Amino acid sequence: MKLNGAQIVVECLKEQGVDYLFGYPGAATINIYDELYKSREDITHILTSHEQGASHAADGYARSTGKVGVCLATSGPGATNLVTGIATAYMDSVPMVAITGNVSIPMLGKDSFQEVDIQGITFPITKHNYMVKDVNILADVIREAFYIAKSGRPGPVLIDIPKDITSMTAEYTRKEPKVYDKPQNFHIPEKLVEIINKAKRPMIIAGGGVIRAGASEALMTFVDKTKSAVANTLMGIGATPYDHPLYTGNIGMHGSLTSNRLVNECDLLMVIGARFSDRVVGNEHKFAKEATIVHFDVDPAEINKNVVVHEHVIGDIETVLTMLNEVIIDKDAPEWVEHVAYMKKEFGHQVNYDTVNVPHMLKRIAAHCKPTDIVTTDVGQHQMWTAQHYPFMFPNRFLTSGGLGTMGYGLGAAMGAQFANRKDRVVMITGDGSFKMNFNEIITAVKHKLPIKIFIMNNNALGMVRQWQNLFYEDRFSSTDLGEDIEYVGFAKSLGAEGFVIDTVDQIDDVIEKAFSSNKVSVINCRVATESNVYPMVPPGFAIHEAIDQPDQIGK
Repeated sequence: MKLNGAQIVVECLKEQGVDYLFGYPGAATINIYDELYKSREDITHILTSHEQGASHAADGYARSTGKVGVCLATSGPGATNLVTGIATAYMDSVPMVAITGNVSIPMLGKDSFQEVDIQGITFPITKHNYMVKDVNILADVIREAFYIAKSGRPGPVLIDIPKDITSMTAEYTRKEPKVYDKPQNFHIPEKLVEIINKAKRPMIIAGGGVIRAGASEALMTFVDKTKSAVANTLMGIGATPYDHPLYTGNIGMHGSLTSNRLVNECDLLMVIGARFSDRVVGNEHKFAKEATIVHFDVDPAEINKNVVVHEHVIGDIETVLTMLNEVIIDKDAPEWVEHVAYMKKEFGHQVNYDTVNVPHMLKRIAAHCKPTDIVTTDVGQHQMWTAQHYPFMFPNRFLTSGGLGTMGYGLGAAMGAQFANRKDRVVMITGDGSFKMNFNEIITAVKHKLPIKIFIMNNNALGMVRQWQNLFYEDRFSSTDLGEDIEYVGFAKSLGAEGFVIDTVDQIDDVIEKAFSSNKVSVINCRVATESNVYPMVPPGFAIHEAIDQPDQIGK
C-alpha cells in the first residue's frame, strides 16, 4: 500500500515493537508528529523538557530493558541537543535509534534556517548513521538501523530525514523485525583452556559487555568453576552479585583496594566485555605484571588497543562463556579463595555511620530498597561512592554514564527506566552540581506521575573537581564552591514534586520512609560535608595497585 514518509516512519516503529518514544517536536518533524498523534494508542510519545532529556530517557529505557531506546528531534538545535545523549550511548554501548528531521532536500547545503549537518556531526559517535533522500528506501533504512543498534556490540544509530521525504509517498509492506542470531561458530583454543585450568590465582574483570550480552549467569558459572576473583568495571556493576564470596568490588581509579591489589597478585587475568579503559588500568606499564592476560570481547577493534594481551577470543560473551564452561575443569583452589576472603576483610570499604555522609546514605537507601530496584546516577563523587557501596545484585539495575561521564544523565535515564519498569522503584543519586544540569526534567516526571526518588548528595561544591584541587592544586578552589544557592524543598514543591531535607543521622530512615511511601517525585536534599573526598583513589601516573586511601600517601 502507498504511504507517505511520516506514515512509513510510524509503521516501522510499530514493526519494531516501540512502545515509548521520547522527543520534542519542530517544523522539520511536524508530519511525523501528526502521524504519531493518530497512532497514540500504539506508541506513547513522551514530551521531555529538552531534547537531551529525551536522549537520556531513551538510553535509560534501553539499559534497563535490553531493548532499543528511541528518541526524536527536529532539525538544527533540536538535533544538536541530542548529541551528548548519543555520545553517552555510544561510549557505553547502548542500543538506541535517534531520528532527526532536517530541512527539505532542495534547501540542504544552503545554510537554511535550522539546517545542520547532523549526519556529519554524529559520524564519530554512532555505529552508523543515515540521511534518507529517497522515500522508497526509508522503511528499509529504519529496519536496518534497529538491527545495527542491537546486533554485535550495541550502540546508537542516527536517521536524518529531510522534511519533504516525510510527505512523499512510497509503497510500504509490513515486515517482521529481523532477529539477531548470536554467532555460534567460535573457536576456543585448546591452549586457552589449558591456561585457565592451570591458573592458581585467576582473576576476572567483568565489564558492561557481560551485561549487554545477557551473560551474567554464564559468567557466574565460570567464576564458580575457575574459582576466580571477580571485579567489575563501572559499566559491569551488577553483572556479579554484590554478596558473592569471590566478588571483590569495582576496579580502577576509585575501585576497591582489594580489586586493585589483586590485579597485581593474580597469575591469570581474564578481561571479559571490557575495553581496558584508562580509568581501569591506570599506568599501563605497571598493570598486571605477574599475569597472563586474556581478553574476551565481541568487538575485534578492542583487542590490543589499550593493553597488549597474551590470548584473546572475539565473539558474543554469553556464547563464549557457555562454551568455556563446558570444557574447563571445576577447580578447587582453597588457598586463593581464602586469600581473596582475607583481602576483602582487610581492605574493604569503610563506612562512618556517625554522620550524614554519602556511603552512609547509600547503605540506608539500599536497606529500604528491593534488590530489583533501579538506581541511576549522574557523574562525580556520588557516582563513585554508589559504585563502591550500593549492593547491586542484578544486571541492568545500575544506570550511569561511564565512558563519557555525562553530568545531567541521571534524571532522564531515571525517567526512561521508570516508564519501562512501572512496577519497580527508581532511585536517582546525584550531586548538587550534576542535578542542575538537567533538573528541568522534573517537570516531565511530575506530569507523568513518575514516583522517582531523587537523592541530592549536596556538598555545596563540584566535588570531584574540588577533590583534585584539594589534592593536587594546593586548595585553589577555582569555580568549584557552589554555596547554598537553591532551597531544594521549595524548588521541588514549586514544580509539583515533594521535598525533604536530611541534616542529621536520626532523620535518615524517617525521611527515606516518607519519600518512598509517596507516589510523587521526591527530592531529598542530603546535606553532606564539602570536604569529603572519595577514597581509594589512584593518583595520576600511578598503577592501580598503588591506590591511596589517605591524602598523605600521595607521592609515597
